[in-house]
Amino acid sequence: MKKLTTGLLVLVLSSSFAIANAQVKKDTVKTKEIEGVVVTALGIKREKKSLGYASQEIKAGALSDGTTNTGNIAAQLSGKVAGLSVTTNNNFGGSSNLLIRGMKTLGGGNPLIVIDGSPVNNANTQEKNIDYGNALSDINQEDIESINVLKGAAASALYGERGLNGVIVITTKNGKGKDDGSWGVTFSSAIQVGFIDKSTFPEYQTRYGAGYSQKFGTQAANGLNNANFNADASWGPKFDPNLLVYQWDSYDPSSPNYGKATPWVAAKNGPIKFFNNPASYINSVTLEKGQKGKNISFTYDNMMSDGLIPNSHLNKNNFSLKVNYDLTPKLHSTFYSTMTLQDTKGRSITGYSNNPMTGFRQWWQTNVDLKDLEQAYLANINPSVASAANNYGNVTWNRKSAANGAAAYWNNPYFQAYQNYTSDKRFRNFTYAQVTYDLLDNISVTGKVSYDRSNLMAENRLAVGSLPQAFGQSNNTIGSGYARRDILRTETNYDLMVNYKFDITDNINISGVVGGNIRRNYFNSTYASTEGGLIVPGIYALSNSRKSPLATDETEWTTQTNSGYVTASLDFYKKFYLDATWRVDQSSTLYIGNNVYNYPSVTGAVIMSEILNTKSWMNFWKIRANYAEVGGTADPYQLMNNYRAAGILNGVGIYNSILTEPFLNLQPQRAKEFEVGTEVHFLRDRITLDFAYYKTKTINQIFSTASPLPTSAAIGYTGKVFNAGRIDNSGVEVQLGLVPIKSKDFTWNVDVNWSKNKNQVVSLYPGITNLLVNSFQGGVSLNAREGEAWGTLIGSDYTYVNGQKVIDPNTGKYLQNPNQVIGNTTPDWIGGIRNSFSYKGFSLSFLIDMRKGGDVFSTDMYYGLSSGLYKETAIGDYRDKPIVLAGVLPDGTPNNIQLSPFDNNGAMGYKTQPSREFVYDGSFIKLREASIGYMLPKSLLAGTKIYDAKISIVGRNLWIIHKNLPYADPEAMVGGGLNSYGWSIGAMPTTRDLGINVTFKF
Repeated sequence: MKKLTTGLLVLVLSSSFAIANAQVKKDTVKTKEIEGVVVTALGIKREKKSLGYASQEIKAGALSDGTTNTGNIAAQLSGKVAGLSVTTNNNFGGSSNLLIRGMKTLGGGNPLIVIDGSPVNNANTQEKNIDYGNALSDINQEDIESINVLKGAAASALYGERGLNGVIVITTKNGKGKDDGSWGVTFSSAIQVGFIDKSTFPEYQTRYGAGYSQKFGTQAANGLNNANFNADASWGPKFDPNLLVYQWDSYDPSSPNYGKATPWVAAKNGPIKFFNNPASYINSVTLEKGQKGKNISFTYDNMMSDGLIPNSHLNKNNFSLKVNYDLTPKLHSTFYSTMTLQDTKGRSITGYSNNPMTGFRQWWQTNVDLKDLEQAYLANINPSVASAANNYGNVTWNRKSAANGAAAYWNNPYFQAYQNYTSDKRFRNFTYAQVTYDLLDNISVTGKVSYDRSNLMAENRLAVGSLPQAFGQSNNTIGSGYARRDILRTETNYDLMVNYKFDITDNINISGVVGGNIRRNYFNSTYASTEGGLIVPGIYALSNSRKSPLATDETEWTTQTNSGYVTASLDFYKKFYLDATWRVDQSSTLYIGNNVYNYPSVTGAVIMSEILNTKSWMNFWKIRANYAEVGGTADPYQLMNNYRAAGILNGVGIYNSILTEPFLNLQPQRAKEFEVGTEVHFLRDRITLDFAYYKTKTINQIFSTASPLPTSAAIGYTGKVFNAGRIDNSGVEVQLGLVPIKSKDFTWNVDVNWSKNKNQVVSLYPGITNLLVNSFQGGVSLNAREGEAWGTLIGSDYTYVNGQKVIDPNTGKYLQNPNQVIGNTTPDWIGGIRNSFSYKGFSLSFLIDMRKGGDVFSTDMYYGLSSGLYKETAIGDYRDKPIVLAGVLPDGTPNNIQLSPFDNNGAMGYKTQPSREFVYDGSFIKLREASIGYMLPKSLLAGTKIYDAKISIVGRNLWIIHKNLPYADPEAMVGGGLNSYGWSIGAMPTTRDLGINVTFKF
């Protein structure tokens, strides 16, 4: 991988320098010396050349024109911003995790999302093995003009306690209309289809069938063998087409094989036939009109998507309206509102339990045909035949025995998809209104109110006839049930700010903002479920409960933060820039004395090209440096005990025990960052380079209820909230822009970004050297460990003697050494290379997205090798002869203990190999995006009402050029937040997505 990426970069650089030098005198296109104006914190517009910190702006075209619509704009930032790590998963409608400049807090954290200067919610919702996505997916992609990524503390300091993890600033479009001032209409339509990338799905062995050893189970009355129905593994007898065996469908009265023994052969239709080709249909229309002092834009966008899994569908409608209107020559107003209505059915289950993908990747019989399972489901689910005798349609390959058709471990996957599906409805509205009054020529006053509201109603079903499982509030094991979660989140911001600008002399001026903000956040969540199962099958309502439901689980809180801030920007002769900001926050989640805190920043920039007069060959050169502090306050209810109702006993309310001790002296966490950088433009912007180095120290880490500090249970608590710990991050970021060829008709652009972050957990708490962050199936955990990068994987390793693996002389299998460091999820570096070509009306672009390092533990391989699924388990005569594992006995002599063929299933996977064996390097190189577009010439449109028309063929995730994780995508983790690091288990396969987009402007 290193040779490939290095060689590619050298080739691009060398060719670019050569061609650019040859063409610089022929350049017929005028270029600007600076990048122009960008939107920064609080919606403040600044000349990019004056900024003393690193930021990177992505225009709408670069976000969406070259790729299929993912439904979540966060995913479309992959590979485009230096220092921004984007982790997407394959969950239907699932989350995308964003991380800027490394992990700064022990419990993780995403950047703040801001729309037109107002913060919005980007919470990730995941529970009961369902990923409901993050709220950034609610943003209407058609509204976005640009995204500016504020990476460091100096860039985000004006957001104070919310700026710790960086800021994503989204600027929405203003209405433009046509040149004659009339209404403009833009209509866009897209069709997208996905095709499974087979490198992200298991390759099964086809030589052996069901069982845990190479012998059949019971015999039928006629002396023929029954398959090992209740064994969810494929380490069984060798296939033989001349051997007749009674299989699961031999006992299904609806099957054509009922009562028959069938040839013992591998299935014609394996689990990959379970999936559909996901399709999406996206249509949008925009009406806009604009002239000086007033403009309006209205957009409607509809997205309908079908997922990989049968019975999965998403329907999303976005409505947005933006109006800018000058009420008087001095009084300007802006109103923006967007509303999202989303209805989703059949989200994929994540994690281990009850996830069909876990079965396909870990526990399966290679003799089972998926199409036969589908026919069995369709034949038995009909109400006229569904009954307890056929498990109400849940006819499974994994029956307990010939006489008992109940599921041993796994439901029929079609029954799971069509009967045990989830559904959810989401409503989202974000609205702001703003007025600005030009008090004087150099002073203006702005007042603004913004409101962000989201409602989620999610339902979970467990159909009668299902395999009994833990379900509902009590988490008791039952065979049917219904559960419902309702979540309401709101955020209201009140802003008042005064903008000023004064010329101290003809060449020195000062500008800035003085303002204040009041922010109120509200959260309400209720969860309720049936208990003891459903009375009437198919009726999913809380009232259809066999037993009295438990008291509804309710959570509610309101927080408020009051803030004041001031900024000052000094401009000296357009050559020297000095900025300073100061913000003070008052938080309601901390006690008086600790709840008022401030965050300063100071930045400087020197335009060296002006000082040295280098415009003939280096048209722009800036050196910048900054220092800033940002932070984060506590979650609600960290200062006192709070109780959760557990029902009523004899008329008296009872409450659950309090297990986490609160901390009265809790203080805000704080990050201090120093950054230096430079930006250089050569040959009239034919070559641009932006380099940044930063070092961040985050102290006073808050160990919240999500990751409480361990304590002795003898004092009545198992955890404690506390301030402790320090995490350091340092790194470099590089952005390189090249224009190797630029002429009247043809242009070639190359955009390269690369970043490397070094993370270290410097300290935790006296006496504590390791903090558990997340636990994985398979005995592996994710940790913050002193002296190491955040994301240490701890699990079992081999025992070694002189570097050799030690064998247990009593079993012939490997001796394991528990609680060892077996990897780390932090990548070495990330990067992306985008090439864009345009020739007259044609355009071509492609993006290569890369990650080096970042370990991943595969629970799929941990179990799947032991169950005999994968092709590696049936190479040659491995299963048919005694084997001796490579290694030494405890005395150092070579191992000579044989494992018999009947015990070979213990030679691979979790039964003998430690979890260290299944930690893989998470590196990848992907062809992330590609597109071909054509803008129809004006001559073809003459005489029509269409003045612009474009058609594009787009693709996403078209080719995983390199990866090390077998049979899965290294990005496809469990979900968002902490579930997006280092754990591959039961993931959906990745799809290669192709689409056709057409756009017409009237």
